[in-house]
Amino acid sequence: MYRIGQEELDEIRKVVESGQIFRYGIGNQCTRFEERYAEKLGVNHCVMTASGTNSLTAALVGAGIGPGDEVLVPACTYIATPISVLAAGAIPVIVDIDDSITIDPAAIESAIGPRTKAVIPVHMWGLPADMDPIMEIAGRHNLIVVEDACQGVGGAYKGRMLGSIGHIGGFSFNYYKNMTAGEGGAVVTSNDEYAERIKCAIDPCSFYWNGRENTFSGFVFNGARASEFEGAILNIQLDRIDRMIATMRSQKKRILAETADSGLNPIPARSLDWECGTHVMYRFDSEERAEGFAEATDGTVAIKTGRHVYTEWDPILQHRGAPHAALDPFKIKENADCRMDYTENMCKRTLDILSRTVFIQTHPDRSESETGELIARILAYA
Repeated sequence: MYRIGQEELDEIRKVVESGQIFRYGIGNQCTRFEERYAEKLGVNHCVMTASGTNSLTAALVGAGIGPGDEVLVPACTYIATPISVLAAGAIPVIVDIDDSITIDPAAIESAIGPRTKAVIPVHMWGLPADMDPIMEIAGRHNLIVVEDACQGVGGAYKGRMLGSIGHIGGFSFNYYKNMTAGEGGAVVTSNDEYAERIKCAIDPCSFYWNGRENTFSGFVFNGARASEFEGAILNIQLDRIDRMIATMRSQKKRILAETADSGLNPIPARSLDWECGTHVMYRFDSEERAEGFAEATDGTVAIKTGRHVYTEWDPILQHRGAPHAALDPFKIKENADCRMDYTENMCKRTLDILSRTVFIQTHPDRSESETGELIARILAYA
């Protein structure tokens, strides 16, 4: 979490004093945020959810993904990404990342099979996936692109906001994200048909509040709507996100510029002028060098981030996809021909990249002198 304080408290107080704490009440903090965020991203629809996982699940359900379908996911992403695929009834197919720490477009093309219906590029640690080739590949193979922008809130790719480039985008607003309400999320799209299904997936009871005449026939799903408290907090957070991202992006550019002649090897940037700028990453020629650099700079070796690495997705690798076998996508007959033979060494390239990559976080409240001290530690190790 970066910043939260009195402004959020004041807005929450207004919600409490109004007595309208349900999102379909008169205050409509959630509706206000949805309208503002959709406008900011340049999309037609935004629907708030209870979490990033809910957002990705609703996105897949909205696109009609389900049993019998495969969805390509990167080997480096939080476990919520493949969980959302299983929650929709489909099977995740795990593919390699490239040196940018995001899904490799070439690996996407190689992994496409007869049951592949969608791909989820993840803007991991605020780093944009290479969306131009991904969208081109998806267009040729008729794939739905669901952007996982849970860790990319406020960032962009070549001027286009993350989450708005694919057919659907999913966001998280939990404690660790660039904008936070403690928990929460959102789904965005410009496809009207997807939007109706997304709304139903998030809140299948919504027609009680919105009127049956204003909704399609709907379906049953485990809804996860947001609260007015989340909406109130996020409306304040939205007011400051651009300034924070600009500060962190500038900080990252300074670190890269002042270490450019050090002999260190920064990872490729897909859109340095537009990304979130939340992490500076360097690649080393050995795991030992990476470990030493991480210790010297208070950085983190990327492979040591737990559930962000596919080898740590125990329920996925062990085919425990639901609490009951009859509901488990790994066991139902519709998915019998889907690819699900996972092994811990199936993406060796990803493991090699992550074991030699170290990231250092930026922060919007870090002073210029503190950034200078960090740069000095980086140069001292180099």
